[in-house]
Formats: sequence, C-alpha cells, structure tokens
Amino acid sequence: MEPEKKDEPTTENKPSEVEPQAPTDALSRTPEDLEQEADKASNEIDAESLAEEARAKKLSPLKRILRKVNVYLLIFILLVVVGGAIALVQFLNSQKAPVVPDVASQQLSADALKQLNNTDATVGNSSQTLTIQGNAIITGQTLTRGNLNVAGNFQSGGGITAPTITVAGAANLGATQINSLQIATTLAVQGSTTVADLNVAGTSSFSGAVTASQITVTRLILSGNASLTIPNHIAFTGPSPTRTVNSAVLGNGGTMSINGSDTSGSININTGSSTVAGCFAKITFQQAYTNQPHVIVSPIGAAAGQTQFYVDRNNTSFSICTYNAAPPNQTFGYDFFVTN
Repeated sequence: MEPEKKDEPTTENKPSEVEPQAPTDALSRTPEDLEQEADKASNEIDAESLAEEARAKKLSPLKRILRKVNVYLLIFILLVVVGGAIALVQFLNSQKAPVVPDVASQQLSADALKQLNNTDATVGNSSQTLTIQGNAIITGQTLTRGNLNVAGNFQSGGGITAPTITVAGAANLGATQINSLQIATTLAVQGSTTVADLNVAGTSSFSGAVTASQITVTRLILSGNASLTIPNHIAFTGPSPTRTVNSAVLGNGGTMSINGSDTSGSININTGSSTVAGCFAKITFQQAYTNQPHVIVSPIGAAAGQTQFYVDRNNTSFSICTYNAAPPNQTFGYDFFVTN
C-alpha cells in the first residue's frame, strides 16, 4: 500500500496577505525624500492641534463656565439671588422711621386766652394743634365734634352720659349703674355681684354658689347626680282648688272647707247626723296635671282615724272617700300632697 499523500496547499487555497503598498515612485525616491515627507505630515498634525487649542482659547470665560455648569443649578442660584434681594428690601424698609405728620402748632398767650373768655372765636384750623401748658377749667359745656383721645387717665367727678360706650381693652369700674346691659359673648364676674332684676333668655351656668332672696323659674331641672338641699321650710303657693261637696256623706248639717293649692293643702270636715259611706268631696285642680298624679292623704284627728278612707284620682281632680259611714257630729280633717 502506498502512503496517503497530503494535499499541499496551493496558491489558490492560501489566504491573501495584504501587504502595504509602497508609493509607485518609492523606488525612484531617496531616503532623504521620504524623511522630508514624514516630517511634513507630522507638521500638518501639529498645526491642526494648535488650531484647536487656539479656538478653545478664543472662548470667553462665561461660555467655558456655562459648558461645565448645569442649567438647573443656574435657575436655583437665580431664585436664591432674587429671594435675597426681596428680603433685603423689606428689611431696609422696616428700619426706616415712620413719617410723622408735620402739624403746625400755635401758642396762646395770656391776652389771647382773656379774649376767648367772653367771646366766641375760632382758633386755627383742622391742621393745627392747640397746646395748653397749664391747667384748663371749663365752666360751661364742651362739645367735641370729632374723636376725643385721652393720653392719660380720665377722671370724672360727676356722671357720664353717652348713647354707646365701646371699650376695646380692659375696663375697671368701681361702682357702675346700668339700666340695661346686653352681653354678646361671655361675661366673667370674679367678685360679688348685686343684681336687682336678672332676666336670662338662654342658658346660664354657675360653678359656685348663688345666693338670692327670691328666684322665680318656670321649670327647675336637676341634671345628673345633682341634689336639692333645702334647710328651711317649703311653701307651695297658688290658688286653691275648687271643691264639690257630697252633703249625703257629710250628714244632715255637715260642712266642708279646703285651703292650700294644687300641690298641698288641708280639708276640714264637720259631720252632721245620719252620715253614710261615700266620697266627702271632689277636689278639682286649678291646673290639670300632664299625667295621673300621686295623691298622699294623711288623716287628722281621732274621728278621721275611725274612717276607712281611700282616694279616687285622675289628672284633673281627686276625691277623698270613706268605706264606712263617718262618725256623726265630729270635727276632723285630711292633709293632702300631690305630685306628678
């Protein structure tokens, strides 16, 4: 067997190598010419770099900074500068002294004051100021058409009459008599207060004690865990209720009377002869209760204790009755107390 023959690379299969092409006239040039041409190319490159540097140097410093600084930073700096300028202007304006109006002054001599004593005269005009160095005593009335400004204390030996008085700040009043006082918001009284007549249309709150000789209310409500303490007597006043007497129960010649009010009172009974069981009388209230009331009755006297009494009631009246005939020819009575 013959060994396999390896294919030798041919010129067609060899990769083409790119060789630098020399100038066509390289053979005709000398080494000196080639060196001069290389120097010329390097000089052209140096000239271009120098031209770039010259153009960069021609740029203004501001343009150089603008190329390096962000535009948002410039806007922020501008806002800071404007704000600082506004604050500086306001500060300078606040340091300026206020302009004081130039009001012409006129001094009055003693002769001028004597002349004004017995005559009516006009002194100066509205743009002038009257200055009195000493004390001034005005015997008659004084009329101020404009505002009255008092720089010091204001003292009055007599009364002050004014349609309205408005106090913007605090006011200390020693003794004040007010016919009608209207308070729009809040009134705080720290010391004792004496009021002849007090009418309250809305709600009033008292954190301390209230002392009054007489308090008249339409309705008194104790809220929460409040308690009503009355150390003295309680009197229930008002017109007496009407009565309708049952003569048969009272007996022949028997009479009955009542005194008190719708809330409490006493019934006085004088029986006659031949009494029978039934209701002594019907008591009608002057003002009807909203609901059926509670009627508490207490017998007075031994003869009342002998009766087996009971009560019939409704919101307009009640009756005192006896289950057995009352003792004849006796005087006794009943006390009653009614609550709603």
